[in-house]
Amino acid sequence: MATVHHWTGLEAKALRLALRLSVRAFAEHLGVGVRTISKWEKLQALTEPRPDTQAILDTALARADAAAHLRFETFLSEAGRPGTEAAGRRVTPAGPLAWEYESWTDDLDRAVVALARQDFTFAESLISRWTSRFTPLRLDDRGLYLFARSTALLGDLQRDQGSVVGPLSAQRSYVTAKSLFTQLDIPRRIAQLDLSLAVVAEMSGKLETAARQYEHLAVDDRLSRRDRARSRLWVGTALSKDGQHDYATRVMLAATRDFEDLAEPEDWSVAHQKIALAHRGAGDLSSALHFITVARGTATTDAPMQKVRLDTAHGHILLTDPATRDDGLHVLDKAATMAARFGLSHQLASIENIKAMSTGPSGPASR
Repeated sequence: MATVHHWTGLEAKALRLALRLSVRAFAEHLGVGVRTISKWEKLQALTEPRPDTQAILDTALARADAAAHLRFETFLSEAGRPGTEAAGRRVTPAGPLAWEYESWTDDLDRAVVALARQDFTFAESLISRWTSRFTPLRLDDRGLYLFARSTALLGDLQRDQGSVVGPLSAQRSYVTAKSLFTQLDIPRRIAQLDLSLAVVAEMSGKLETAARQYEHLAVDDRLSRRDRARSRLWVGTALSKDGQHDYATRVMLAATRDFEDLAEPEDWSVAHQKIALAHRGAGDLSSALHFITVARGTATTDAPMQKVRLDTAHGHILLTDPATRDDGLHVLDKAATMAARFGLSHQLASIENIKAMSTGPSGPASR
């Protein structure tokens, strides 16, 4: 059954229509004046009943039968939710109904799956159908949490597409989501956004800044043990990109042991990929080939993103040795084709950069 978090004249009119009552009969049903009902229907979402009247409306809706509830939800949809026109002005929508919270949560779970498959168009449609309907100022804590989670997922989508900094970027979305979770006082979510912002710093070339942020997060009790291990791994990736390959390898090996203890096979595989690139950077191609072989043999996901990353790392290592240069180019071409197919512009740029700087062992590794 539908419930209303916050009544406006819009919802009140929808309830009258759902109950099939005239204005006068509805006023008598609620025990309020006819002029009050007329005011609600004139101003709609621009007016809000008093708190005691809100409770009366709650009771009237709760006592309505199932058919009236269905009519109520239908009238709300037809009346203009998520927005409507009244007196020539665009009206800010009210907060979600109780059943909409469940639908919003389900759509975000579906968006996570779509992102894992790099189905960016579908993921964005699932997210934007809610963020375009509501504004944070009109949401209660439950709605604000879902809006913050939606914004963080939008940041993940933008990051995977290569939109890292700028007005419509992962960085902006993460900052917005962090602000909302700070308002809700949810430390773990705040720390996760700090971790995402550190990834953005690394991807935008701020390696020293990213390494420092990762170091702090690797010992941050707000994060889960897995997230702290990932922070330690990413300390290593930032250090390796900055040329500190030996220390980076030691840090990443420690993260690998954490992933093994936590029984996280995919993270364990990714860690071996990163260690392989660190060995490549240090000029130890034998160790690099060993670790990339382990990574490729233990990968448990068929997600395009991780396939591209594995092939990019493998091709980068092969390209470093003149004896396997042609094989490396072939592998990189395959990775580039998949990156282009799924719109992975950051990975595609990394592949092209690797090809351009393939004359020596110091070419850049890619995330």
